[in-house]
Amino acid sequence: MRGMDSTVPGVPVLQARELVKRFGRKLVLDGVNLDVRPGEVVALVGENGSGKTTLLRMLGGLLRPDAGWTDARTEIGYCPQIPGLIELLNAEEHLRYFGAARNLPGDVAVSQGRRLLSELRFPIDDTTSVRYLSSGSRQKLNLALAALGDPGILLFDEPYQGFDHGSYVSFWDRIRAWQDQGRAIIVVTHLLVERQRADRVLELAVHRGSTTVPPVASGVS
Repeated sequence: MRGMDSTVPGVPVLQARELVKRFGRKLVLDGVNLDVRPGEVVALVGENGSGKTTLLRMLGGLLRPDAGWTDARTEIGYCPQIPGLIELLNAEEHLRYFGAARNLPGDVAVSQGRRLLSELRFPIDDTTSVRYLSSGSRQKLNLALAALGDPGILLFDEPYQGFDHGSYVSFWDRIRAWQDQGRAIIVVTHLLVERQRADRVLELAVHRGSTTVPPVASGVS
């Protein structure tokens, strides 16, 4: 991984040290180090196959590294690239169901989720089961579920797939609002313009055989 040191002050709320991950004989991540501080927005970039999603899943506690460790000092909200939705439930039912996992009363989860969905131009009064929603609407719900309970760390894996331009702008407005609240945020992206929206850009290199291209740099502050 290579990237500039953080310019955001404070003690890191999310750390990773010497992360290694293999899938079979393929080395995906080799000695990744990372610090993210409150109020910092980090863009995570790299070629396909460089391990961006793998790293995000390990940071979120969904995948065990083969070596190394991660440490999160507050709750994590994780928004995967492919929505993990229940096809027969509608949006409000999802908010209640996922909110319960955060120990949120149903009405609180619905209120929180509806506010964010409204900002993202989701049809909040739609009672259609998610199987009939557009890909963009499904992804908006996916994002809202990750943010329930106001976690201090937010991990987004290309979260705006299928968004129209207005919703895309609203997403980045919401990122800024979360940043102002002191959230630590990592966004996986392939878009060059989004690198300018981040405080820091960290790039993962693709491993080809036993060679790391380009040479790994930690990007640790």
